[in-house]
Amino acid sequence: MGCASSLPDRSSGQLGVLNPDSNGSTDSKSLRVKLVLLGDSGVGKSCIVLRFVRGQFDPTSKVTIGASFLSQTIALQDSTSVKFEIWDTAGQERYAALAPLYYRGAAVAVIVYDITSPESFNKAQYWVKELQKHGSPDIVLALVGNKADLHESREVPTQDGVEYAEKNGMFFIETSAKTADNIGHLFQEIGKRLPRQQPEQPSS
Repeated sequence: MGCASSLPDRSSGQLGVLNPDSNGSTDSKSLRVKLVLLGDSGVGKSCIVLRFVRGQFDPTSKVTIGASFLSQTIALQDSTSVKFEIWDTAGQERYAALAPLYYRGAAVAVIVYDITSPESFNKAQYWVKELQKHGSPDIVLALVGNKADLHESREVPTQDGVEYAEKNGMFFIETSAKTADNIGHLFQEIGKRLPRQQPEQPSS
């Protein structure tokens, strides 16, 4: 299901991805963060992850069972490297009770909805409330309207996403896993918002 509503795209842009074999500068700061994706079934969570990690889009993507795990490292402009440990959770109702196992201890939560589905936008708001109640107090929250390539079938106005995100102190972006639009930008923006460890002050 996941990506099945769109056709595959031949381009595989992986914006700002750091080649793990390349020698980064030794003084670059590195962060390792747990990131969890939440949202209704079929909104494209797995497609976003696959596009980000492998630069691929699979129209035959199967529904995620339980959760799947992938990782990817990016380089930020300030020479920080961020390794995202990504937990992609199942969106089906019967797996909802498992979600807290995955978002516990997460530094980032990406809540995804489908711009053609008001129901998925409502479900996204449910997940935001759950994270506000049970997630880490300093968690970075991103609200993502996916399937932006299906703009002719849009049923959730961009402004609704913008306003909801602003009210809840979240970062908002619309993406298309099919065309890779804003996928790299999403993770770059998350990286910028991660808390940095403060250098220790020398004792006087």
